[in-house]
Amino acid sequence: MSALTLVRLLCAALLLAVCGVAMAIEEPKYSVLETFEDFEIRSYAPYVVAETAVQADFDQAGNDAFGILAGYIFGKNKGARKIEMTAPVTQAPTKIAMTAPVTQTAGAGEVMVQFAMPREWTLETLPEPLDPRVKLREVPARKFAVIQYSGFWSESRYRDELAKLQAALEREGLQWQGEPVWARYNPPWTPWFLRRNEVWLEVDAK
Repeated sequence: MSALTLVRLLCAALLLAVCGVAMAIEEPKYSVLETFEDFEIRSYAPYVVAETAVQADFDQAGNDAFGILAGYIFGKNKGARKIEMTAPVTQAPTKIAMTAPVTQTAGAGEVMVQFAMPREWTLETLPEPLDPRVKLREVPARKFAVIQYSGFWSESRYRDELAKLQAALEREGLQWQGEPVWARYNPPWTPWFLRRNEVWLEVDAK
């Protein structure tokens, strides 16, 4: 094995270790009901979110909202409480009731972006936001068909994966409803090939 190859392997191992730690943060609680070749069906328990609506297109919505929501969890609230970051960040058009993790559609419009709150917090115990653009609410339980992929955060890749999920659901005779959810689990410095991204569609499980 050459020295260059060894260095590359060590760097890859370090990246995996670092990203593995970074991803070992709390997520909304769910159970896998059924696994298919291309996707799985998940049942999500209710959870609380901090959310904000922004006017932006597919590529910009998350960036515009992140600072607003990050300000809340980093202490811009009554009591200056710090709240742990969870994953994924979620995003969806405001024409639907946002209930899960990042959903996003192409084109400019109002988009709802959410941070899921750690399970130790409730609507009663969470500190009140100082920024009126930040709202707190509980998301109800729902079931989703989920396809997972790695790679860049691009609209074209998102649409490709959405099409794959829709085709797989049609193949299995499953109906979906509402707008798709785009979920992103990693910070922006995570290498593209180690990122965990998902597309969700609400379904009525068999």
